[in-house]
Amino acid sequence: MDRRAFLSAVPTLWSAVALSTPGPWLRMPQEPGDEEICRSKFELAVNKDLSSASIGDAMVEIGRSFIGTPYLAHALEVPGEERLVVNMRGLDCVSFYENALTFARCVKLGRTTFEDYREQLQWIRYRDGKIDGYASRLHYTSDYFFDNARRGTWMDVTKDLGGEVFVNSVSFMSKHPDSYRQLKEKPELVAVIAAQEKAINERTRYYIPKGNMKAIEDRLRNGDILGTTTDVPGLDTSHTGIIVKQNGVTKFMHAPLAGKKVLISDRPLHEYLAGNKGQTGIMVVRPLEPKKG
Repeated sequence: MDRRAFLSAVPTLWSAVALSTPGPWLRMPQEPGDEEICRSKFELAVNKDLSSASIGDAMVEIGRSFIGTPYLAHALEVPGEERLVVNMRGLDCVSFYENALTFARCVKLGRTTFEDYREQLQWIRYRDGKIDGYASRLHYTSDYFFDNARRGTWMDVTKDLGGEVFVNSVSFMSKHPDSYRQLKEKPELVAVIAAQEKAINERTRYYIPKGNMKAIEDRLRNGDILGTTTDVPGLDTSHTGIIVKQNGVTKFMHAPLAGKKVLISDRPLHEYLAGNKGQTGIMVVRPLEPKKG
């Protein structure tokens, strides 16, 4: 439960407290091991000929290779100025799907160096793909989905799958600035975040209520990225992950706090959602094949 666990990209009520307490995420900067892991993922891609697979299937194969990776809360919240944080040794729910998508895009583009990986990661994690301080990071899932859909990284298929208007507004970050080191250190950023929240709330957003999930489950595809919506005031989603088709059954591959490692749910998606009272439904984006050039 954190910026990438209890929401799209904002800490949850629990993590808001935890964020002010020193934790293991502050002791895991980028290490040489990440470059070695990167190399191994690209070797996997070659061995499985993932460049010939759809981007969704490539994402699932790469995602599977992360199964068992430890859950790491606040994976991006490291000391200092905003910079691209690379950490494949510990993942939260957002950095898990970010990594699966980043590697899949690199493989499909035929760009398989560590620097290529970093460029693609930055492209999806930041507004317009550019790092310009803390506020340039995409903090809310619905904003993350919107910005990358606008730039052609994926398409939002929630409405097409029968989605209904999502009414919960976002405001958690601007209303709880003391929960964020960056906002405490630079109070002037609170107004910037509030303006971003206002823009998000002015958009018409959609979600699929979890009571409707069983009826549409078969229309989800390998590699679809989900944000599980919440009714907690000020937040849009509480968790994220990737769709996996197993023997015709639609399942959820994710980095759950409860499981403490990347795994595939042992139940169909609709049963998984039904068993989580805090989750009201899903938002869905479908990754697009990246354009070379």
